[in-house]
Formats: sequence, structure tokens, C-alpha cells
Amino acid sequence: MTPAHLFYEEKVTRYTARMQVLQGRLTLLALLRLAGFLGLAVTVYYLVKSFSYPLLCGTIFFLAVFIVLINLYLRIKDQRALMEKLLFVNSNELEVLKDQLNGFPDGKAHLTPESYLDDLDIFGRRSLFHLLNRTTSIHGAAQLADLLRQPMLTVDRIEQQQQALKVLTPQADTRQLITAHGLLTGESEGNLYDLAEWLKEPDRLKKWAFWARWIVVLYNIAALVLLLRTGNYRLLLIGVLAGWILTGFFADYIAKQHTLLGKKNAILDQYALTLRLFNTMDSGKAPLLESLQAKTASAYLAIRKLAKLSSYFDQALNPLVGFILNNLFLYNLNGVIVLEKWKAANRNVFPEWIDAVGHIECLNSLASFAFNHPDYTYPVPVAGKDLSISAAQLGHPLIPAKESVPNDFTIGLNDRLNDQLNDRLILVTGSNMSGKTTFLRTIGVNLLLAQCGAPVCATAFSFTPMQLLTSLRVSDSLQEHTSYFMAELKKLQQIIHRLQSGIPALVLIDEILRGTNSEDKTHGSELFIRKLLQYHCLSLFATHDLSLGKLEEELPGVISNYCFESIIEEGELHFNYQLQRGIARNRNASFLMKKMEII
Repeated sequence: MTPAHLFYEEKVTRYTARMQVLQGRLTLLALLRLAGFLGLAVTVYYLVKSFSYPLLCGTIFFLAVFIVLINLYLRIKDQRALMEKLLFVNSNELEVLKDQLNGFPDGKAHLTPESYLDDLDIFGRRSLFHLLNRTTSIHGAAQLADLLRQPMLTVDRIEQQQQALKVLTPQADTRQLITAHGLLTGESEGNLYDLAEWLKEPDRLKKWAFWARWIVVLYNIAALVLLLRTGNYRLLLIGVLAGWILTGFFADYIAKQHTLLGKKNAILDQYALTLRLFNTMDSGKAPLLESLQAKTASAYLAIRKLAKLSSYFDQALNPLVGFILNNLFLYNLNGVIVLEKWKAANRNVFPEWIDAVGHIECLNSLASFAFNHPDYTYPVPVAGKDLSISAAQLGHPLIPAKESVPNDFTIGLNDRLNDQLNDRLILVTGSNMSGKTTFLRTIGVNLLLAQCGAPVCATAFSFTPMQLLTSLRVSDSLQEHTSYFMAELKKLQQIIHRLQSGIPALVLIDEILRGTNSEDKTHGSELFIRKLLQYHCLSLFATHDLSLGKLEEELPGVISNYCFESIIEEGELHFNYQLQRGIARNRNASFLMKKMEII
């Protein structure tokens, strides 16, 4: 068993036992609370029938005990809820390690048809996002999705990300706490995107309102004292009327603040706690982590204060609060005044804090992936104009290890000491089911992981950062009246347009021009290959068209032939999924047709 398996199993055992203990305490507290309530009811009953100081003391005692027991019950209930989430986190990791579905969202909503997202299975069920995702907030999921859509393309950024992940990976306990606390809320009460717009709005309250509210409040306090001493309520009615007029002047603004901030205290507490936990972690002198901690050092208390203000507004829905505190002490107006002070102090840094939460959750997801795969390798990014990818024992991270067949692979600059170029375009031949397309996806997915700063499924991996351009999976569209053939041509056109901008790229092409005759297909494929060679890119071109193999003789050192060959033994067809030099020769289709008595 891997160290990750042992770690998660130990945690599952510990949290299961802890939950049993907490459940026993909750049961005991429920019984004690019932006893306390009965004691309170009995003492109140006899106190009402016949007042006495011993009964009064007994009533106060049972009331205090009842309140203490409720607080203890709620505290332990919160602890049990956290244990449940921690148990889920560790149980889920064990399931993922057993090649079961991840219990976190699969990111299907982020899937768009452009680029490599669909071709490489980046979003959706059993996708790369699904494998990586441990985010609990919309901001975290968006950050992870954006990273997969637009990975890092500079060596410095990739190395900083790698350094941060290496520091975070072993701090599994704190990382799991961040995830578990996030799951307790799960943004069920919304998200914080609308607060970004709220921060940009100018303050509406006038300076005179700050002084007017104190005048009204102090007047009402004096009038209330007078009412209690003399019974004269007229002066208090004047104060209440003045409060109504003052509050009514800003009623629309107050209502809008309540709508924006109401019922967000739980999610704000979640974000605050994420930042507090993150700031307790060892940064390991990783520049990225140090920068995030410097930005968010004071965020916890500030966001907690905003959470309290959100709760403050929610209390206004209580009839007692609305009637007494609002009428006498301008509860809502005071809340908006405090809120505007908070906004003035934190207007510029709050978006950075929220962005930091998303960044932390994104890093947490990648660190969990690294923790689960200690046998994976952190790749070496190489700067320079000459593009290259070199990998040893390269496998697909979405294929279970027991089913994966790793391959060595090199394209681009091979001998750096002698500055020799090797293979700018590789033709990959082989029959259906032989592994051509899977191999192309293996290279693409691992390059994407590498450019996210994550470890890759290989024993060694070096690369030049570059864009990913693919045409591996094409579908027609009845709604857009687009045939398969035209959809494919549009995809190839997009690749050429991107290459014409001069970007360095890895181009992955699988069996183009299926919708035309064989002669036209061969001619068009050859012209497209020659077109690719005009640009600053490396290319892998999978095809069934063996005649394209002649290009290796015409352009040696630029184009090379590789294949996935099938093996026919004792009347059975087998695949070893091993990449080898040359062109595939076995005729699998005719063999299978004979075997199935089709021909």
C-alpha cells in the first residue's frame, strides 16, 4: 500500500472513533438538557404559584444550566459536523486511489468546445478536473478551471508553482481542515461575486447622517428614561418619528445593502477561516506562498467583521429587533454606517483576499494530487526558442496504474550539447484500439499538468512551455447545420490561425479528413503536414494512411515514423501499446473480419 493509502486509512479510523465519542456526548447532553428544562419548568410553575427566594434561586440556576447545556450541545454538534466532513474527505481520497469517482464536482459546466478541453477530457465525468478538484467554493473551482484553460507559459511561474506545491503537499492535516471547513458551508448561501460590484459603488450616506443618528439615539434614550419615571410617552413618540424620517430618507439604500450582504455570514466565515488556516501553514520560503500570506495576513479579522455585519443585518428580520431596536436606536442605519466604514477601509484589498481564497483552494487541489501520487515526477521546464518534450515511462494519469502501459518519448531538441534538432513532427500509425489516440492524449494531458506546476505521470519529464492545439475529437451539429467534415475543417482552421500568431505550440492531430475519398484525404493530409512545418510548433499526427510514411525519407530529422503495432498469435489479436519506430504493418481489419466470418 502507498503512504497515501495508509495515511487516509488511519484518518478514517480516527475520525470514525471520534464521531462515536461525540455522538455519545450529544446523547448525554440531550438527556441533561431535558432534565434541566423540566427542572426549570417545575421551579417556574411553583414560583408563579407562590413566590419565594429559594424558588427564584432555583429558577435562575436551572435557567443557567439549560443555557450552558444548549451552548455545549451546539459546540459539540459543530465538532461532529466537522468530523463528518473530515471523514468524507479521507474516505473520498481512498475511493479515488481505488480508481472510483471523486466525490467533488466534475466541472462539466466549464467545458467549452474550443481548444483542447474536450479533446483531452479536461472537464466532465472522469476528467482531469474531476481527478484534481478538491475545491469547495465557486472562486476555487473557477481558479482551477482557469488554470487548466490557460496554464502557465513561463519557466519562472511554473517553478514557483512547483515550489509552493512541494511545500504544501506534506501539510496534509491543515489542507484537509481547509477543505472540511469549506464543505461545511459549500456556498449553499450563494457566492461573493456580487460583493465585488458593491465595493465599487460610492457611499451614499451623508456626513450629517452620522451626527443626526447620534442625536436621535441620545434623545430617545433620554425620552425612554423619562417615560419610565413619569409615564410621559409623547417625547418618545417624537424621537421615534424623527428616527423614521431619518431612516426613511435612506430606506432604499439600506434595503439594497441588506439584499447584498444578508445571509452571507456563513460563507464569509468560511473564507475567513480558510485564510486563517492558510496563514498558519509553513511557507517553506516559497515565494508564491509568502506572497499569498503577506496579502492575507490581516484578512481573517476583517472578513470576520464583515460576516458579523451580515449577521447584524439578518437580525433585523427578527420582529423584536425590528420593532424595538430599529425604532428606538436606528439599528439598520447604524449597521449601514459601520458597513460603509468597513468598505472604505477594505475596498481595495477585499477582491485580493477573495482571489487568494480561490488560489489557495486551487493549490490545495494540486497538492492533494501530488500527495496521492508520490511516484509522479515534477517536470523540468526549459526556457528557449527551441521546443522540446522528453519523457521517460510516460503514462496517462486518468488510466489506472494497473492498466497503464508507459512509454518513453522525445520530440524536438534532443541533444542540447550539440544543439541538434530531432523530429519536429511525428507520424503515428496503427490500427484502431492500438493506442494512437490515447498516446496523443497522454502527451497533451501531462504537458498541461506540467504547465500547471503539478507533477506528471512519468519517471522523468522535461519540456518547453507551449500552447496546446488539438483536433482529436470532432462532432457534427444539427443545430448549427454543421457536418462532421465541416466541423473538422473549422477546427483545423482554428489551429492554423493560432499558429499564424507566432505562438509556440504542441499540435495533436488524430486522423483528419475522414469525410473525403482516400486519394483526397492523403493529398490533403500531406499538405496540412507541410503547412504545420512552417510554424513554431511540434506536432504529433496520428493516421491510418501508411503512404504518409514516405515523408520521413524526404524530410529526415524533421519527420519521423512511429507506430503502435498489433500482434497476431494463435489466431488472436493482441495489443502491447508500446510505441516503436516505423510504420504499422499488420492488417487488423481483414483479420478480424475473417475471424468474425464477415469475409
